[in-house]
Amino acid sequence: MPDKKTRKEKKLIFVIQKHKATHLHYDLRLEKDGVLKSWAVPKEPPMEEGIKRLAIQVEDHDLEYADFEGEIAKGLYGAGQVQIWDKGSYVPVKFDEKEIIVELEGRKLKGLYCLIKLKGSGKNWLFFKKKLINP
Repeated sequence: MPDKKTRKEKKLIFVIQKHKATHLHYDLRLEKDGVLKSWAVPKEPPMEEGIKRLAIQVEDHDLEYADFEGEIAKGLYGAGQVQIWDKGSYVPVKFDEKEIIVELEGRKLKGLYCLIKLKGSGKNWLFFKKKLINP
């Protein structure tokens, strides 16, 4: 793992948008390679260890979408109210196709968080706060 100084130089943005569409859910978005990698999380994101949430990977979004709050008009994909639930920066610890570990620095979510792709599930991941072995 890179030292803390090296990791701090690579801060990227993250945002979680509360999305009141057909069903209330939360859109987790992580900046990566010039886009926002995105997941729909059906329940409120975990703020403490021991809580795991399903996260369903969806299409990437443009970086500009990180600041979006407002109403998506009826008839359009994702129609409904969108508000920023949490926003901040993150430092990637590991970011590959099966496991993502990030250090979030948001207003609500702080600490190490993981996204682990579920085997054989296509787009389903588990999202949780990682336990610190030596805090």
